[in-house]
Amino acid sequence: MELIAIVVLLLSMQYLRTQAATVQVRWDVGYVYLNRDGRGMRRAIGVNGTLPVPPVYLSKGDRLELQVNNTLDVPTSVHAHGVFQNGTAYLDGPSMVTQCGIPPASVFTYSYEVAGQSGLFWLHGHTAHQNAAGLRAPLVVRDTDAQAPYRNQETDEDNDYQLLWFEDWYPREFNSRASLTIHQFPPPVTYPSALVNGHSGAWQMPLLRISHEKTRRIDLINMSITESFRFSIPGFKLLVIETDGYYTMPTPVDGVDLGPGQRYSVLVSPANETSACDVQTASPVYKVELYADFIPRRLGLNPRVHYGRIHYIDKRQPHASFCTANITLSVSESPDATEKKKQPMVWTNDIRIQGLANQRALAVDRQIEIDLGGAEFTDHTVRDTIDGITFTHARIPTLYSVLTLPTDAMARNTTLYGVQTHTVVLDHLQVIELKINNPNFLVHPMHLHGHRFQVVEYGPVEPSKRPTALPPTANEDDGATESQSAYYSHILSTIAPMVSNYERPTERDTVMVPPMQYVRIRFRADNPGVWLLHCHMDIHFAMGMAMTFVEAPEVLRKSVNVPPEMLNMCKTLGVGTRGNAVGNMDFNLDGLPPLPTIVPAAA
Repeated sequence: MELIAIVVLLLSMQYLRTQAATVQVRWDVGYVYLNRDGRGMRRAIGVNGTLPVPPVYLSKGDRLELQVNNTLDVPTSVHAHGVFQNGTAYLDGPSMVTQCGIPPASVFTYSYEVAGQSGLFWLHGHTAHQNAAGLRAPLVVRDTDAQAPYRNQETDEDNDYQLLWFEDWYPREFNSRASLTIHQFPPPVTYPSALVNGHSGAWQMPLLRISHEKTRRIDLINMSITESFRFSIPGFKLLVIETDGYYTMPTPVDGVDLGPGQRYSVLVSPANETSACDVQTASPVYKVELYADFIPRRLGLNPRVHYGRIHYIDKRQPHASFCTANITLSVSESPDATEKKKQPMVWTNDIRIQGLANQRALAVDRQIEIDLGGAEFTDHTVRDTIDGITFTHARIPTLYSVLTLPTDAMARNTTLYGVQTHTVVLDHLQVIELKINNPNFLVHPMHLHGHRFQVVEYGPVEPSKRPTALPPTANEDDGATESQSAYYSHILSTIAPMVSNYERPTERDTVMVPPMQYVRIRFRADNPGVWLLHCHMDIHFAMGMAMTFVEAPEVLRKSVNVPPEMLNMCKTLGVGTRGNAVGNMDFNLDGLPPLPTIVPAAA
């Protein structure tokens, strides 16, 4: 009888483990010096003495315990990009928004459940743009529900999914690049290198496995700080099944276009056409492109193209008969002139992709409209703005201000958080429609913390918002194949069509807002907290393209208690934890830095 009881107990423990587990990860965050792309040594921020930072794998409902030991000489913090943090808004990660940074020589553990979410996310530094220095890693949450969509589409017999993550890597550290951009605009053109799974695409590319007999799943994460990536497999169709952790209807595309911060999962099955192959191995290849439309196109640099080999298993025919075009991988940085050009590529498009859940666009309770922009300021800097405000952190973490102001009415008073935080208060459970206008020449990947949103409409910005003159351009070298002036002229002269999907929109947390266009997104304010909306090009974020949503402050004040160890981190750094933006318990905001003034437009 006792033996039976022990067996039952062990089986119960095994069952609970499959339902939810605690995954413990330790990050010793510190400086490392390395050469990631063959362009020279530079200082970076690594984990446990190295880069890349290995992916973190969870199952739906698991608890992540991420212990961060800060060996830097500055504070640090970690944001789980795309994780809602329901009930744990204080663990969202942005310094001086939801917490103080982890002080040097200190240890802090982020402990939270990833409940009700699965798919692709990523972890990255959210203090002083440390993700640009390498502090970033994929976070993959597997849906272990028996009835999970696409559950039978495992990539391999051992259920080992195929994951590709992308990074752009610059030869100079972020702070020097940001300072140059702010004080000398436009800055000199810099072409980053493309890293795939943490290594230069010019050195090594991961081997992908595809079988004719079984549909395969490939997960794609763009962890870059500035540029976009494209992924394709010539001769194969891709079926999009997930956008930013949200299941979608299978949507056929030729390639996936990922802006900074975006993620996709795709199923791969052969198309009816044949494929380009590596000339040495007669193996099919996949293609990765790092590109940016807002810097000059230059052969081998923009786009920067790399090819990786595919181990393709097809018992019906040998590889040699499967391939019709040959590519020499040793010259993979050159554009793919050897590929046979047929019809135009069909790339991912938010409006074409439909959500798997049969969910119409939410009925709107409140509409908010914002304008992305940039301007020259009277302190001789060029900064980015939202509605003319360039974002600056308050002197008290905004979440702590919400929780400690004397009354609910004061917690709803946006001026008490500082004009520079550009705070908007959202009522609990209201459905918000946010129209983001981008009357500029650059695309902006806008990321909302704490939520996913429906993407329901794109269209041209109003004529009154469009600029009448071209922006200044950086010096262009003789290798440029298209001038920036020509690109800007094309943007200014093109009127984008209005396209929408209100019947079955997809959802995501990072949306690309094209130049001279707007996008409408909708979400329900069902997650009390303090959430940033910001451009995920880190240069633009550093230049001030961000704002703050204080969501359901009355509910938040009754339901959230910040752990004492987090308050102690502020004390160590000499930062207050109570009161308004400067730490006063009244309406006195003396001590805020002066609001920069935009240089008036010439008459």
